[in-house]
Amino acid sequence: RRIDRSTWRIVRAGPAPAPRPAAPALIAAAPAEDQPAAEIIVTASKRDIPLLRYAGVVETLDNRAFTSGEAASGTATLLARVASLSSTHAGNGRKKLFIRAIADSGVAGPTQATTGQYLGDMRLNYAAPDPDLKLYDIGRVEVLEGPQGTLYGAGSLGGIIRIMPNAPNLGETGGQMSAGLSAVQHGDVGGDLSATLNLPIVAEKIALRIVGYGVQESGYIDDANRHKDDVNRVRTWGGRAALRFAPDDDWTIDLNAVYQHIDGDDAQYATRSVGRLQRASAVAQPYGSDYLLGNVRIERQWDNLRFVSSTGYVRHRLDESYDATQPDGAPAIFRQHNDVDIFSTENRLVRDLDNGLGWILGASYLRSSSNLYRSLASFGTTPSIQPEVIPGVPLYGRGMPAAATGVRNSVKEATLFGEASFEPVKGLIATFGGRLTNSRLSGAALDPVAALSAADVARAEAQADRSETIFLPSASLLTDAIPGVTLYARFQQGFRPGGLAVDDQRVRRFQNDRVSTFEAGFRKGVPGRDTLALSANIAYTDWRDIQADVTDRIGLPTTANIGDGRIYTGEARIVARPTARLTLDGSIIYNDSRLTQPAQFLRALSYNGRSLSLPNVANLSGRIAFDYRAPIGDATDFHLSGSARYIGKSRLGVGPILGQTQGDYVDTSLTASLTRGPLQYSFSLTNLLDSNGNRFSLGTPFDLRTDYYTPLRPRTLRIGIDFAF
Repeated sequence: RRIDRSTWRIVRAGPAPAPRPAAPALIAAAPAEDQPAAEIIVTASKRDIPLLRYAGVVETLDNRAFTSGEAASGTATLLARVASLSSTHAGNGRKKLFIRAIADSGVAGPTQATTGQYLGDMRLNYAAPDPDLKLYDIGRVEVLEGPQGTLYGAGSLGGIIRIMPNAPNLGETGGQMSAGLSAVQHGDVGGDLSATLNLPIVAEKIALRIVGYGVQESGYIDDANRHKDDVNRVRTWGGRAALRFAPDDDWTIDLNAVYQHIDGDDAQYATRSVGRLQRASAVAQPYGSDYLLGNVRIERQWDNLRFVSSTGYVRHRLDESYDATQPDGAPAIFRQHNDVDIFSTENRLVRDLDNGLGWILGASYLRSSSNLYRSLASFGTTPSIQPEVIPGVPLYGRGMPAAATGVRNSVKEATLFGEASFEPVKGLIATFGGRLTNSRLSGAALDPVAALSAADVARAEAQADRSETIFLPSASLLTDAIPGVTLYARFQQGFRPGGLAVDDQRVRRFQNDRVSTFEAGFRKGVPGRDTLALSANIAYTDWRDIQADVTDRIGLPTTANIGDGRIYTGEARIVARPTARLTLDGSIIYNDSRLTQPAQFLRALSYNGRSLSLPNVANLSGRIAFDYRAPIGDATDFHLSGSARYIGKSRLGVGPILGQTQGDYVDTSLTASLTRGPLQYSFSLTNLLDSNGNRFSLGTPFDLRTDYYTPLRPRTLRIGIDFAF
């Protein structure tokens, strides 16, 4: 199944697939009624397993799923389309993403993410939030529910998100440009621009593909205290470049680079007591990030054997600020700067056989370091004599910063992994796998305050400097004994390494955590191909020594092991195609999570079971959507899609201090487009009902009031045009 003379990765395959270009059309046409049936291939399995032979829950979005306006929204588009995916909504580049109710906290601290994110074969993040890359010129996105410890290792407790950019096309010159103008009710205007160019340098041997973009998201939060309107504007610009070299039919070498800059003028939250879409802050709370990625990928193909080597580096810089003003005190601001560097390499050998059989063997190495710097500044005219905001940190006044204790965490991981599927009896596929990881952990205090003794620092650093070896097994059974229906059961584990955190200006160690998930489900039909596709899944997750980002008594983010917990999850999805032009999609997810064995410092809260539910994942969520595509005349295609997603209630964190509720709202969208030749005109409307639903209940951690809320972006209209050449 060859995509072209130099590319063997399969995205979709029909019963009799024909050769096609490496990159799909830049503007996809509406499907004809006689389009051949397609079979979805789960490439994130690293073994190119057909969907009907994959034992687990996966959702795929191909390039036809995104208009340029949706690409400009980045992760927000994935959140709107994937029912099992949730977020903290703290702002672009600051979100924590969760899959399958594996959520630790809404507070951003030094702990590793529970959801793994990848661009192709390259890890995007480790001890940092979602980088929120824009989705321009993306061929495919796959979301695999977790754990995915066998194939992806640490930080895939909830699952993984894998974004597959379009590869350079070795045979055709082409490109695309897009522009959009948006207006937000109760806010101002924004816009987006993008350009993509595919340029063969040596015919059928070398090609370059470049993507560039700029997005301004309009503000809609007013600050009554500072007399400023629409303060929460966000500007994002960046791009990608990919160079493909295919010396012959068997070898492919890809060089990839990504850069993105995010600049947020102010925080996204409002205060209900001040008014709708308003708050009263003493200072602006800007944030921003710089994200840089470089990757080299080499692939060698034999008949049914594939070797893949991927090596890369990530540099992620994240700046955040919070209003630290105290009652009757001068305006003050707390700043946090996180430097994250990741080097990773993976080499694997894969044998792909029919019907999902085959095996994979691999080895990987990762080195990650995170340096978290903190400071506090007062804007009074003289040094403050008020009680200290942070013990041991003075307030100099006049905006002069004083360092607060920060922390450095580093980890080195060496891993061997493998997985094999075989058919012990006809109609039954058994899969077994395992991952052996040795982690070398170390940590240190950065700029410790005078109140922190050298003995405390040395003790914590000695505890952090350690080595751990962990084995993660996996097993699954799958059968199609019932004609047209796939039944499966799976067991898999995942983990996150420990590290150091600052708690009340003391440096303390937190331990690694581990999840074990048992799940069972069925699948009938392929979404988007068959007239009716059904799937359902139930899962039980046991989570030990849960790492959670919480707040200390001062209000600063810290990380602690909060105890053991369990999660029950049930989900179902139905996709119907009553006609070749119309697709209807509906899904529902129920989560029941509890902290069953709270840590000592939380046991006093056990009188209230609700306060000990795990945070940030709604107990009930659902989504309904439709997609209609049809030709108008001989040269024009019409596309109309819409969706409504319900997000149920959840809690910000564990315990009464972070026990504020959030959620219980409906988000809606409608998109229409006309494609005529190289031109596409699009119209979209989001939050049709202009709902003021609360997505996230955290404002500034220095004032844990209960009326903070992060509202849905108000009703937004966007008009866009795309031109392909």
